[in-house]
Amino acid sequence: MIQQIPVLRVCISCRKTYDRKDLLKITKDHKQGIMLQKGMGRSAYICKSKKCYSDSKIKKKLQKALKTSLETEFIEIFEKEITSYNNYPH
Repeated sequence: MIQQIPVLRVCISCRKTYDRKDLLKITKDHKQGIMLQKGMGRSAYICKSKKCYSDSKIKKKLQKALKTSLETEFIEIFEKEITSYNNYPH
């Protein structure tokens, strides 16, 4: 049996390294726009700790990482998505 090496990514807020499965992925697809947890293209990752996703500068960090401006609708969807991670232990 082949042992898989975990894929590590860095949280854009706290700059710590985590396994990709433990992070929330935000992707800028050149055809479909900005998506959560799917898609191919430029991506940014945020860990599921409340400190990181409730950071006051998270919108600016996402815009810089994705090299695009974020629409208000996406920010609302993003905030709804991260509320399900409130009880994540970090």
